[in-house]
Amino acid sequence: MAKTKLTVPLLCQEASAFAEVESTYPEPTLYGVTDGKAIGTYLEHKFRAHLDVKYTFTPSNSASGIDFPDLDVDMKVTAITQPQSSCPFKSARQKIFGLGDSLLVFVYEKTDDPKTNTAVLNIRHTVFVEERCTADFSMTKLVLKHLEVGCSVEDLVGLMHDKNLPVDDIEATRIAKELLEAPCKQGYLTISNALQWRLQYARVIGQAGKVDGIVKLR
Repeated sequence: MAKTKLTVPLLCQEASAFAEVESTYPEPTLYGVTDGKAIGTYLEHKFRAHLDVKYTFTPSNSASGIDFPDLDVDMKVTAITQPQSSCPFKSARQKIFGLGDSLLVFVYEKTDDPKTNTAVLNIRHTVFVEERCTADFSMTKLVLKHLEVGCSVEDLVGLMHDKNLPVDDIEATRIAKELLEAPCKQGYLTISNALQWRLQYARVIGQAGKVDGIVKLR
């Protein structure tokens, strides 16, 4: 049977179906495992295998840095106890204008069963975050407030420095001029400065299904 080309709506549909089945599946290889990266890799590979049965899609590669480069979607897997993950740092602009791709986020709760020596990953939340919502919540909120009251380039540059955005004066000025021409969109992630961005998902979990662009799949 010929495979169908994967699209974003199909990806979301399959993520929901996969999460429902996976949430009751007893997995012996994860019993006693506490390494979040190992659990994330397991779930990512399993979901990719699930998709591969019916769909054609471009595989992830190190050049693109995201899981579904032809769809501009990156997959994130995180525990409910501390829903966050890392993300490649490309530019300070990401904190204001968004990451550049959408996010498919699986948030799991892991339980071990000593009677069967298996673990179950209950997928508590499955959320699709459209690219336009992937900037930092606090930074974009402050920028939009400044723009509302008629701020200057200097005001925006000062704000970026006050918030320790990792950017020099030249780039900050360039960003400020862009914002005065076309305001950024309100973001809903919490993005912490580091060598890699740290993305925190508590807000998008809470806003899923309530905010346009943040879709609650499960």
